[in-house]
Amino acid sequence: MSAFALATSLSPGPVNIVALSSGAQYGLRVSLRHVTGATVGFTLLLLLTGLGLHELLNRYPDLRRAIQWAGVAFLLFMAYRLSVDEGKLGADKVARRPSLLYGAVMQCLNPKAWLAALAGMGAYAADGAVAQVWQFALVYFLICYASLACWAYAGTFLRPYLRQAPRVRLFNRCMAALLLGSAVYLALS
Repeated sequence: MSAFALATSLSPGPVNIVALSSGAQYGLRVSLRHVTGATVGFTLLLLLTGLGLHELLNRYPDLRRAIQWAGVAFLLFMAYRLSVDEGKLGADKVARRPSLLYGAVMQCLNPKAWLAALAGMGAYAADGAVAQVWQFALVYFLICYASLACWAYAGTFLRPYLRQAPRVRLFNRCMAALLLGSAVYLALS
């Protein structure tokens, strides 16, 4: 369980990219709001999946496709926002800081999160035992939080190298390209 949670939480994905970008732009303390929201959002998704949401999605494939396309649209929106950012770091961008709610909603639209929740519950709590579902959710919560915090810290570490607006714009455009690549991959799969 722990190895699966670590591999899926630490590997690059849209939420990790936003945590990295947030750390670079706002610092670790502010970014921990996003980290907390994303962790709570994923844990709720994981619990719902373990408690039967996967059956609903199997029964209604159009709902699964709608969630997939909502995820693609959200990734494109985030990529756009990063690509047009003017490259200013810090406190003057208060209104655009990733928040607890933003992190939680992002996980609900994150295709990687859905795959991890479905695969993880299928592998470790397939029989639907409520105790296993809760145990897996607790393990995942701790590992997901630590993993996302590492991404935010990595962004914070890059912050001194991004003191000039042109460097921030380049960094943001690279992050936007990664998000765009995730959206294209998702749309084609």
